[in-house]
Amino acid sequence: MPVVIFSLVYLLTRRLFELLVLRARTDTSKDIEILVLRHEVSVLRRQVATAPGRPGRAGCVVCCASPAALAGVLRATHDTAALAPGLVAHKWTSPTATPPGRPPTARVVQELVHRFATENPDWEYRRIHSELAGLGHRVAPSTVWLILQHAGLDPAPRRWGPTWRQFLTTQAATIMACDFFTIDTVFLRRLSVLFFLEHRTRRVHLAAVTAHPTGSWVTQQARTLLMDLGDRVDQLRFLIRDRDATFVADVDAVFTSEQIKIIRTPARAPRANAIAERWVDTVRRECTNRILILGHRHLITVLSTYLTHDNSHRPHRALDQRPPRHDPTTVTLLDTPIRRHRVLGGVINEYRRAA
Repeated sequence: MPVVIFSLVYLLTRRLFELLVLRARTDTSKDIEILVLRHEVSVLRRQVATAPGRPGRAGCVVCCASPAALAGVLRATHDTAALAPGLVAHKWTSPTATPPGRPPTARVVQELVHRFATENPDWEYRRIHSELAGLGHRVAPSTVWLILQHAGLDPAPRRWGPTWRQFLTTQAATIMACDFFTIDTVFLRRLSVLFFLEHRTRRVHLAAVTAHPTGSWVTQQARTLLMDLGDRVDQLRFLIRDRDATFVADVDAVFTSEQIKIIRTPARAPRANAIAERWVDTVRRECTNRILILGHRHLITVLSTYLTHDNSHRPHRALDQRPPRHDPTTVTLLDTPIRRHRVLGGVINEYRRAA
């Protein structure tokens, strides 16, 4: 019993002296001791979570350092209270080697999307994506959609009606389509345009323009077309046409002499010749609806210029965003500036890399 009382008195006396010493210490010294104790607690927690062991060298240095020495270090900062929050903030805001998440779209691509949408208000997001692909920028159509949405622009403007669904059959390489479409001049004179379109290459051939199409006139244009095609006629096996009265028996005889079978579409079924109808919609939307046609010669000049653009530059989805007359050996240099070339006085814009 006396031993227990003596131990209790000794413990109370020791704690009393520690309290007096603690009251005499400065706030800086107390802060240092709190930091050391926190470090010791973290070391003990790691030892309990894994296997017991000795702390590392850095832990020993912190635990064994005297409070006076650490106080001298912290006095030099003149901001002891902000040290711990600063260390925590540095831990969570320090840059990592690879930032998480999907990398952002290149700024040059975003600027081109804004430029194309501003300079061509009727271009939808897929048309802009096609132009980017032709310039060597490989991005997804959905990326173009998001860029336009974030910029407050309509990704799919439909000012000229809905688009046609394009499709190819297994015989696309051997099919050619032909059709008429009409243009009204400023003097209210109606002109008829006859064209032929190759399904596989999407190449368009302008046959001729006339105000009075007849069966003999169409027959002569068919002969001229076969002469221009030369050896490529052997690749054709089918010709799709509608039931227009100008397609007389002599016209069919010109093609059947070359082993080309005539396929007539059902009445009032434009989707049966959808690729040709889609091209008519394109040439109207991008060209003839924006220009006042003065006469026969003016229309031929405008359509010839547009066909050069359509066959040599305009990208096609069915051709993997390439124009019909695409040179696969062409090398695109991404570090060269982009130039705009105006077609038909600025009605159509072409973008190319500077040479």
